[in-house]
Amino acid sequence: MKSASKDEDKLGELNLGEGFDTESENRVLRATVSYLREEVNKFKRRPLVVCDIKKMIDDKAIIRLPNGNFFLVDVIGTLKGKLSSGDSVVVEQRSLTVIDKLNEKDKNFGVEDFVIIEKPKIKWDEIGGLKDQIRDLHEVIELPLKNPELFREVGIIPPKGVLLYGPSGTGKTLLAKAIAASTNATFIEFVASELNQKFIGDGAKLVKEIFQLAREKAPSIIFIDELDAIAAQRIDIGTSGEREVQRTFMQLLAEIDGFNNLENVKILGATNRVDILDEAVLRPGRFDRLIEVDMPNLEERREIFKVHTKNMNKEKIDFDLLAEKAGELSGAEIHAICTEAGYFAIRDNRKKVSQADFILAIEKIRNFEEEDLKMFG
Repeated sequence: MKSASKDEDKLGELNLGEGFDTESENRVLRATVSYLREEVNKFKRRPLVVCDIKKMIDDKAIIRLPNGNFFLVDVIGTLKGKLSSGDSVVVEQRSLTVIDKLNEKDKNFGVEDFVIIEKPKIKWDEIGGLKDQIRDLHEVIELPLKNPELFREVGIIPPKGVLLYGPSGTGKTLLAKAIAASTNATFIEFVASELNQKFIGDGAKLVKEIFQLAREKAPSIIFIDELDAIAAQRIDIGTSGEREVQRTFMQLLAEIDGFNNLENVKILGATNRVDILDEAVLRPGRFDRLIEVDMPNLEERREIFKVHTKNMNKEKIDFDLLAEKAGELSGAEIHAICTEAGYFAIRDNRKKVSQADFILAIEKIRNFEEEDLKMFG
């Protein structure tokens, strides 16, 4: 089919000026009518439906529509013998006859809408504190990816999955990105709640495609944030929504079990509610290494202040005093304090941040915390 611009260019090539004869005029009119008829036909065509082949039976196919229904349908002659279970195809809307096959590049078309794929550049020295957690991740994630022969020689099998748990804002996601940067691995991040899809089987299919994507882009690290959204303790509730969440959760367990421990894919999970996780996900062979990422202590708060003020134009700062006044604030809240201190300097038209700015920022962030506790506590 020719586009409008190409047709217009073709029409423009004809000389409509002096000496324009009847035959030329007829050619122009025929081309114009043909183009307009084709454009009108576009509005009359029915849209095609994308679905999956579940099973081939002779020259017919059992397909699964996006709404979860199954149909036994015919296959166009040019595709007979070329389809197999799992292929993504397009079918005619009325008869559901399979008329085309999507190539492998388009097969996982839905995955990248749900995940963030990147190569993180966060370095270990950009993380304040968390030395014990960094050491554990180095042993469990980095060493198996960089030196798998060492584990074979020693005769031990490293964990497939690592679960980071602790309060919000303590650096769980930061640790995951740093270990991905350290190993030069593809970082595939998604929130577990995004796996809870509307139609039956869509969540399980999405899990399968995410793990397949990780294998294709290996070495890679799959990071599942807010794992409790899908891996909470299973209870006997008869709603279809709960059953679908459990199907997706079981598919996740099956994918984890399918991994070879020394493959170039590792799984990281993060949650604020480790107490409500299902025991099945924590057993050996799955997320069997648990790393607690707790609120920073005095020394760690001092290091976090140093990290976040490293590039700031500041006066001489007493980091010990700031760490003491920050109290039980998280790393994310300390980052907010440093940013707020910079705003105090900007408002006073100063180019250097002072100790007083940091003290005022700590008080402001603390007041916000207290107001939140009153409102939601």
